[in-house]
Amino acid sequence: MDRATRLRHITEVDRHVSECERGICEQEERIADMDRRGHDTAAALDLLETFRAAQTQHLSHRDLS
Repeated sequence: MDRATRLRHITEVDRHVSECERGICEQEERIADMDRRGHDTAAALDLLETFRAAQTQHLSHRDLS
C-alpha cells in the first residue's frame, strides 16, 4: 500500500472511531433519559453493547494500521 493510500485509510479509521464514540455517548444519554422517565432500557442497552463491540473492532483495526 502506498503512503497516500495508507494515510487515507488511517484517516477513515480515525473517523469511524470518532463517529462510534459519539454514537456511544448519545446512546448513553438516551438510556439515562429513558431510565429517568421509567422506560424499559433493555433494547437500548443491547444496542449500546453492539456500539461498544463495534468500537473495539475499530480500535483494533486502527492499531493494526
